[in-house]
Amino acid sequence: MSIKLKPQSVILFQGDSITDTGRSRQAVGPNHPEGLGYGYPRLISDHLMGGYPEHFLQIYNRGVSGDRIRDLAHRWENESLRLLPNILSILIGVNDTWNYLYMGMGSSPDDYKDVYQNILQDTLIRLPDIHFVLCEPFVLITGEVTSEWMDDINQRREFVKNLADEFNGVFVPFQSELDKSALDIPPHKLLDDGVHPTDLGHRVLADCWIKTVLG
Repeated sequence: MSIKLKPQSVILFQGDSITDTGRSRQAVGPNHPEGLGYGYPRLISDHLMGGYPEHFLQIYNRGVSGDRIRDLAHRWENESLRLLPNILSILIGVNDTWNYLYMGMGSSPDDYKDVYQNILQDTLIRLPDIHFVLCEPFVLITGEVTSEWMDDINQRREFVKNLADEFNGVFVPFQSELDKSALDIPPHKLLDDGVHPTDLGHRVLADCWIKTVLG
């Protein structure tokens, strides 16, 4: 499944630090380079603005570093629904894994699924014509990440894929794409600590998003 962009679409990127990427909190309007951060949302925005100049797209980044699924749910009304997005891209989950395994502060995989599902249900009630783009959470075994992360993150990956099916959304296979890239590129050159993308890693994510969402 891919999405056909319509003129004047509002596109919103939501998530944690992987989406945030140092975005300015002062640049709150659409399409502001500093407000889009310096990662995959900015790269995607550059592609869309250059490829569809006649569409007058409005693109926002509202990722917040450190967010878990419950943090995202807490700010959903003000920082998602009020922007009235037509296309909503979500990447969330790795902080739930990280905190759940080591600090007891994240959600369990089942809780993660329940909260995520509630967010999507509430959004669909408010914005019945919305297109969901659900991005696969990911890690690579390098830096902070060890093999004991994998069972937990894999459960969350599967839940996101199932939610994309349930809500007729587009599932973006970030983990699968990074795994392919890591066959030829050392993992730390894609995700420097196993979680946060390098510039090259963000390019892999952006290319995957564009290919999957736009076809």
